[in-house]
Amino acid sequence: MNRLFFRFFILVMLSITAASFVIYFIFTRLFGDPLEDIARRQASAQIFLLEQYVDQAPADEWLGRLNKVREVSTAHFDLVPLDQARRALPRNDRAAFERGEIVIDPARKTFFRRVDLAGNRYIGSNEEAIRASSLPIDLGQALLMEVVRYVVVALALLVPIALWSRSHWQGLQMLARTADEFGAGQLSARARMHPSDAAYPLAERINAMAERIQGLLESQKNLLHSVSHELRTPIARLQFALELVEARIDDPALAKRIKAMDGDLAELNELVNELLSMSKLDNAIEPQRALFEVEPVLRECAEGLHPSPATLHVELGSRLGSIDGDRRLLARAVGNLLRNAQKYAAHTVALSARHADGELEILVDDDGPGIPEEERERIFEPFYRLDRSRDRATGGFGLGLSIARKAVRLHGGSLRVERSPLGGARFVIALPDGVLII
Repeated sequence: MNRLFFRFFILVMLSITAASFVIYFIFTRLFGDPLEDIARRQASAQIFLLEQYVDQAPADEWLGRLNKVREVSTAHFDLVPLDQARRALPRNDRAAFERGEIVIDPARKTFFRRVDLAGNRYIGSNEEAIRASSLPIDLGQALLMEVVRYVVVALALLVPIALWSRSHWQGLQMLARTADEFGAGQLSARARMHPSDAAYPLAERINAMAERIQGLLESQKNLLHSVSHELRTPIARLQFALELVEARIDDPALAKRIKAMDGDLAELNELVNELLSMSKLDNAIEPQRALFEVEPVLRECAEGLHPSPATLHVELGSRLGSIDGDRRLLARAVGNLLRNAQKYAAHTVALSARHADGELEILVDDDGPGIPEEERERIFEPFYRLDRSRDRATGGFGLGLSIARKAVRLHGGSLRVERSPLGGARFVIALPDGVLII
């Protein structure tokens, strides 16, 4: 709010400044230089003495009155030749000077005027001019007064605007918080606003959108969960039936085919289990937290891997500390990453952990073909498979990485993929400070 209002204040002040220059330019063209008018008002006492006292004297007393003014005035009155006065004046002021008008030079705090045009004051008076210098002209003070006036006007405008915009800002802040909560998975988050609030129509539309999205997501989750549960029963019956058939046949070719069908059912059962895991993670708001040490969990994940041609290297620090989180979920995430690395590694898989920038980072590296940079976010989408991983020999359904990221995010952490020093892919689990207990 303060930053927005400050920017708005700067914009208003710049607008007022620009408007001041425009007004000055227009007034100068239409009515003359406003600064000269200010200088004339400030020098009005000296002008009054000259016009109403000295000039009103008879011709033979004019010089005497001018000398009296010199004695009492703080300004200096001098008689100078016309040529000298003309040279001291700007070209655009010389016409007024030749007409016998008072011409003010605010910068030098001076004004000039011809003594007269016909030489009636004294002999040769038409060849001389009066120069009044050291006039009490202070344009800086006048400009400062104008600036203060404009600032007061700006503040008078901004105070009611600030009060008016405060309610709008509070409404926008509430909508932003609602959007953050909804984006974080709290599907029941809604913007609670009074109908008189300015942002109420927008809040109503956001709430209606959130209701529709929540309904669609819940329908999708319920459908996925129900279908997954319903599939388990026929799969179990088919597996039992295949076991009975396999036990009663003597044909090796048919037995091989039955075994392949049993493998397909096992794969289908694994897919159902993965879908159920996804559904549980989608419906989970908070993991079942408990305090556990990190190092034993990582070693269990490494020891629980199925044997593979790739060599597994484990490098864990001695002071990884403990985590207040769900031990099973974190082990599931690390296990999925290790199994994924095993599938695509050429010779080596590495598991390591370290503390960096106040976070615990768990690293899984492999020396496989790696993952193109443009694909590094898409691999976490459910059922997404890279072109080279579509071969059925690699196994999997494209759900393992998605499950791993969901499990890590439930702990407030992040999962990203980078280029590995081994040449393949590096998956990095980063858990924030609030989860760690060292």
